Amino acid sequence: MLYRSAKQDPSRRFHAVYSHVHRMDVLWEAWSTVERNHGAPGVDGLTIPAVKESGVGPFLEKLSQALRAKTYRPAPLRRVYIPKAGKPGKENLRPLSIPTVADRVVMAAAKIVIEPIFEA
Repeated sequence: MLYRSAKQDPSRRFHAVYSHVHRMDVLWEAWSTVERNHGAPGVDGLTIPAVKESGVGPFLEKLSQALRAKTYRPAPLRRVYIPKAGKPGKENLRPLSIPTVADRVVMAAAKIVIEPIFEA
């Protein structure tokens, strides 16, 4: 829908994009993207298997409510150092910042919503 609108009128401005991010269908699609990636836990220690065990639906509903109420705040990133490709040794490490599972879902949802606009 956003893609068609942007394609039909390239000068159109989209003002209500945020309202699409907290929709449950968008969050479920974002969850699928995050789940397929098998990422490491963020600073909260919450893993993808732990979310699945406790229930993805309630997790996404809570996230949707926080986004809708505009009380959602991203967590700090967990910083780890990994070796640079092809350069072993302690002095050849690069930082890697890891967001929480919830933050990854929100970022994926935002991408799902805005990417069609920019691709048009």
